[in-house]
Amino acid sequence: MKYLIGLDIGTSSTKAIAFDLLGNIISKSNIGYPILNPKPSWSEQDPDEMFEAVISSIKNVVNENANNGNELLAISFSAAMHGIIAVNEKGKKLTDCIIWADTRSTQVSESIKNSEIGHKIYMRTGTPIHPMSPLCKITWMRDNMKEIFKNTSKFVSIKEYVFFKLFGKYVVDYSIASATGLFDIYDLAWNKNSLEVAGINEDKLSMPVPPTQIFKGMNKEYAYLMGIDVDTAFVIGASDGCLANLGANAIKSGDAAVTIGTSGAIRIIADKPKNDESERIFSYILTEDHFVLGGPVNNGGIIFRWFRDNFSQIERATAESLGIDTYELLTKEASKVTAGANGLIFLPYLLGERAPHWDANSKGVFFGINITHKREHFLRALLEGVIFGVYSVGKALEETTGNIDTIYATGGFVRSELWVQMLSDVFNKKVVVAESYESSCLGAVVIGMKAIGLINNIEEVEKLVPIAQTFTPNIENHEVYMKTFEIYERLYLKLKDEFVSIGLLQK
Repeated sequence: MKYLIGLDIGTSSTKAIAFDLLGNIISKSNIGYPILNPKPSWSEQDPDEMFEAVISSIKNVVNENANNGNELLAISFSAAMHGIIAVNEKGKKLTDCIIWADTRSTQVSESIKNSEIGHKIYMRTGTPIHPMSPLCKITWMRDNMKEIFKNTSKFVSIKEYVFFKLFGKYVVDYSIASATGLFDIYDLAWNKNSLEVAGINEDKLSMPVPPTQIFKGMNKEYAYLMGIDVDTAFVIGASDGCLANLGANAIKSGDAAVTIGTSGAIRIIADKPKNDESERIFSYILTEDHFVLGGPVNNGGIIFRWFRDNFSQIERATAESLGIDTYELLTKEASKVTAGANGLIFLPYLLGERAPHWDANSKGVFFGINITHKREHFLRALLEGVIFGVYSVGKALEETTGNIDTIYATGGFVRSELWVQMLSDVFNKKVVVAESYESSCLGAVVIGMKAIGLINNIEEVEKLVPIAQTFTPNIENHEVYMKTFEIYERLYLKLKDEFVSIGLLQK
């Protein structure tokens, strides 16, 4: 049997998933690593640990398939966006990978956003000015890590770091580049205004290449470790968010993909970029002919994990004794409560927020607590708050691009029927869940198939995505949610200034 590997370098883990030529999963490996928080606003990961996860996950999948006599055709990559690593002239890290959740550059981002050039940069790059952006992170490093900045040979993402170690070349796909705030999505070249603001030239960045670019002739040592031939085709692929749309088959007009993993996002695919004058949404590149429009939220599954890790010791012990997932118990608890959580509202901004507010100062809030509220109300409100965050982006997206008809749900949250039903009820739209929720890896494989000539166009993904479940909205719940959401929206506006004040007490 012939197969391809979709390799996703994510925030929580690196996944290597083997797909046959019909899109069926035949094996997988998942290797996790921690998020490091050396200071309150800092979020980093060790790129060497992530690289080891790449090598090990591929090795695990290759070994399993070799034992079954299967033939590997290509490995295609997906990766998280917005991360940046400073490396020296030998490619050794000078910093850890500063990831999307890092907000140390908040003041820098506000300064750029409020400058005359800020709006011009957004309109050419498609990336809102925000601390997530490598543009802001590099600018912050220039001012606050002067020695490291001076000694930096390249600023790279985790995928670039991996490809340099494997092939000795600094290359970046258009898709990852388009999420940096440094790349002109119209000219497919580094943006001069962005470079000027960051205080760097093109030499400090990798060479942009199409997502279908193939690399062969890798480092023999790593080829041996993975158990593959040095001339195995490595397809550079695209970003995880863009590939999630492709892997979910959300590529037609009126289709949107909602992904909730560690963070979350809602996205549509269009044939050209379309930026919002209010700077609420992004325009990223999937391929030269496909642009992904939408917005990310910082606070997705990480919110659920925060509750599990800090307030669910009993449930964790119970789940372990029963041999089930803790989240299953917590979801069951939340399901005891009706829509709206009896008037308890949660602003899920534990990590600040990206779309649509792009406000790194925002904070988490439980509002409306009264004497009748129990633990299950807080759980329900928490899950609803995450969906409200996505819905607020969806509203901005529809205002900019037109109506959404069907939502394709992807990411780890689809394992919770309660959470997916909430999504359908809040949006008042049909939600489709594919048999495989590993949409970023499948999207990477589709790009890989096109790169090596197995398919003619990415629209052929439709043949590879069987539908597992369809959810339809509960109108009564939708009406409750809309009343709740009105308060949710006003709360942010009323508390915006106070978030800054309370933040000063949390340094």
